[in-house]
Amino acid sequence: MDEHKIRFVASDTPNAQKSMDSLTALYGNVEPEEASIIVALGGDGFMIETLHKYIDRDIPIYGMNQGTVGFLMNSYETSNLPKRLSSAQAATLHPLKMRAECSNGDIVEGLAINEVSLIRETRYAAKIEISVDDRIRLKELICDGVMIATPAGSTAYNLSAHGPILPLGSRLFSLTPICAFRPRRWRGALLPETTNINLRILEPEKRPVSATADYTEARHVHNVSIGQETEQTIRLLFDPEHDLEERILTEQFES
Repeated sequence: MDEHKIRFVASDTPNAQKSMDSLTALYGNVEPEEASIIVALGGDGFMIETLHKYIDRDIPIYGMNQGTVGFLMNSYETSNLPKRLSSAQAATLHPLKMRAECSNGDIVEGLAINEVSLIRETRYAAKIEISVDDRIRLKELICDGVMIATPAGSTAYNLSAHGPILPLGSRLFSLTPICAFRPRRWRGALLPETTNINLRILEPEKRPVSATADYTEARHVHNVSIGQETEQTIRLLFDPEHDLEERILTEQFES
């Protein structure tokens, strides 16, 4: 990219807003429909929000950290931004697609860049039957919930639930239980990214479960199917010295 038409977007925190003012003064700020690149200022949560907002544009997004962790962000600097954008490396991602069937007959669909998670709604543990490519693999998982995480999302909620960190090029999903009670020793599974997963809720009236794909939530679900949405492509840009593959590798050796 020799010439960039930059659209700056920022979270509503004071630091992010102040940074956007500074960068806009230096580089301008085109309208979204004119932009060739989006520069997002905030934390990981704001980056996920930005990726969802522009997912239909197939436009590269470069983040600069004005949040807390900033796993998906580059460092914040005001100087030499056009040069940084030109040398940035793209990580190409595909989201998960969730299709949730609710007890009242509603169908809720959503895309997830991090993970699709199912969580119990009451004091009763959830009971979930897990099928992989139309074959039942686990007849009954008794748990607080279960999630399917992408490699990009494997260091988020998935890692907190003791799921594995997946390198970006692994072409895998992580199927991770949340506080599994039975089978007690089951720690989840690694599945090819081409896998289709079906989660059937057992005793849904007594043991209601909600399903969430990033920002899309369905309540009182009784069946949820998840697979990769190959028609949607996300291009996330990183500085060469600190790309997403390196971050995922480094995260695996953090204490």
